[in-house]
Amino acid sequence: MRDSPAARLQELFEGRRLTPTQRRIAHSMVRRAADVPFLSSVELAELAGVSQPSVTRFAVALGFDGYPALRRHLREIVPAEAGVAGESETYNEYQQAVHGEIENLRQLAELLADPVPVERAGRLLAASRPLPVLGLRAASSQAKGFAYFAAKVHPDVRTLDEGGTMLADRIDAARRAGASALLCFALPRHPKEVVEALEYARGRAGLTVVTVADSAFAPVAAHSDLLIPAAVGTGLAFDTACAPMLLGRVLLEAMCDALPDAQARLEAFDASAVARGLFLD
Repeated sequence: MRDSPAARLQELFEGRRLTPTQRRIAHSMVRRAADVPFLSSVELAELAGVSQPSVTRFAVALGFDGYPALRRHLREIVPAEAGVAGESETYNEYQQAVHGEIENLRQLAELLADPVPVERAGRLLAASRPLPVLGLRAASSQAKGFAYFAAKVHPDVRTLDEGGTMLADRIDAARRAGASALLCFALPRHPKEVVEALEYARGRAGLTVVTVADSAFAPVAAHSDLLIPAAVGTGLAFDTACAPMLLGRVLLEAMCDALPDAQARLEAFDASAVARGLFLD
C-alpha cells in the first residue's frame, strides 16, 4: 500500500499541522493522486474549491518555495505512467461520477493491503459491550447500516444518529453500561456536533474512538484513536459514499472474526427468520 501514489502523497502530509483549507487541498490531492502532478495551481485550486493563493501558501507550508517546486517533487514521487489526466474527458458527468467511485474503491483496496488497522478495530468493537455507533447528518445512513448488521452478531449495539443535548447523555449511558469503544462514521460536511461528541467520548467518557472518515485530514482526526480513511465521491451535486460503506462492511467482517459466537448468532437469526417467515427468498 505504501508504494501507491496516494500513499506517497499521504507520507508527504503526515505530521504536518495544516489549516482546514490546507487539509482540504491535501484531501483533494490524495483523492486524485495520479492526476495531481500534472495540474496547475489554478486547476488544483478549482479541484479543492479554494483560491489559487491558498494553493501557493499550502506549498510553502510544506517547505517548498512555491507550487512549481511542489509539483516537481510530486512528479518525482508519483511516476508519470501512473497519471491518468484527461481520461475522464471521454465520459459524461454520470460516468465520471462512477469512475471517480471506482478510483476511491481502488485506493481503499490499496489501504487494506495492510490489514492490521482493520483487525485492531475489529477487536476493539467486538470487546465493547455495548457498542455505540455514531453518525450524524450525511453519515447517519452509514451508522444505521453498520448497526443493523452488527446487531445480528453483537449482543448490544446502540445507534447514535441524532444530535442535540441528549447525545452526551447517551454516550454516558453506554459508558455506564460497560462500553469501552465507540465507532464513528464522519462524512462531509462535518457537523460541529460530531467533533464535540468525539471529544466528549474520549475525554470525559474515556472511550476508545474508531473512526471511518473521508480523509485522514478530516476534522475528527484529532479526536480519534484509530482513523481509517475512505474517500467520498464529489462528482455529483451530492457526495457519494461507496468506499465508506464498503469499509463499514469490512469492519463488520473484522468484528465477526473477533466474536467467537458470531456464527452461532447468525445461524440463530436465520432459523428465527425462517420460522417467522420474514423474507420472501
